[in-house]
Amino acid sequence: PPQASSTQRGVARIEKFARLPVWPVWQGVFLFFASKIFGEEVAAGWENRIGGRVCPNFLTAEATSPFVLLVHHRHSFSNWDPVKYIQQTFFPEGFPSHPHRGFITVTYCLKGGMVHRDSLGIKQSYGAEKRHDSKHVQWLTAGAGIQHEEMWDIEPDLQDEGKLLWSSSQELYQLWINMPSDYKMSKPNAELLEAYPVASTSSSTIPDNTTPVVKENNDATTTTVVAGEYKGIRAPVDCPTNVSMMRVQLSKDSSWTHNIPSSHETAIIYVRKGSIQIGTQRIPPHYTVYLTSQGEELSIQSLEGEADILLLSGEPLREPIASQGSMVMNTQPEIQQAYLDYQLGKMGLPWSEKLSDEEWQQHVKRNPSLY
Repeated sequence: PPQASSTQRGVARIEKFARLPVWPVWQGVFLFFASKIFGEEVAAGWENRIGGRVCPNFLTAEATSPFVLLVHHRHSFSNWDPVKYIQQTFFPEGFPSHPHRGFITVTYCLKGGMVHRDSLGIKQSYGAEKRHDSKHVQWLTAGAGIQHEEMWDIEPDLQDEGKLLWSSSQELYQLWINMPSDYKMSKPNAELLEAYPVASTSSSTIPDNTTPVVKENNDATTTTVVAGEYKGIRAPVDCPTNVSMMRVQLSKDSSWTHNIPSSHETAIIYVRKGSIQIGTQRIPPHYTVYLTSQGEELSIQSLEGEADILLLSGEPLREPIASQGSMVMNTQPEIQQAYLDYQLGKMGLPWSEKLSDEEWQQHVKRNPSLY
């Protein structure tokens, strides 16, 4: 049963989505059997170290508005893995050009990074490594229509640099946020957000295109605010949908509190690492928690060790939603129109991920997007 007082947000229900083996498949299969033999929590710890799985959280868009989809990727690419070279001949290492309309994608890199190219002629490199200069989040507004390509930025891990045999660890969240109908045909845009450390007592203005990173309690907790506000510190990203997105890292036996806006009736927690307690309920790693819709205070404790979670909260749009493939609109005819516009080349034409940057730029100029 839901646990919450009139002012506290509690657990309404929890859910565990399937984790699928990929990049590399054989490690994902190993983790599947490990979870059956040694238990899910042991396998979760191993996945955090070696990778090989993806977990799409297929949210029920009406019940979780304005959030449509959350995907957790954890992969590894090794130059000594023969399967990698066979697989890449028929399965690209990333996501070749594909279209979107009507929503926002947020890609938050935790390890490794991505290389982005799109139908507007924009190329971006972003991620969690030193080479990415703290630009760890991409905020992509699909609006009226955009085609983009996101390929893994495969470079040796820091500890493997200079070695003959190396691995490249990759981990990220991708979140789909629905947009109000008035904004669905807005101008598409892709911007990178940079991690920006800020004191918890700071009242200074946060620079544009940043995600404030707040350390508290002698560094026992770290809160990265991608969107929304935490204890008076507001992320500057411009979002037409009333949402909050935060990563919270807790050291062992620490606690974290947050006041969720009362208008944010939808609130979801995904546990990436460790286990947490909300009220009297223990939530293990890789579980998705749906919080009660009333109340403001949220209190979380880490258990057994470090914990790392993603908190999403938002005000439901209360509009019809139609979602199919890579388009999110209000009605089925609008979905059909989106795919027709794509087929007519109004979002530009798709390109091969094998094109050089010069060839891709020429392709975009020859086949320009109308948006």
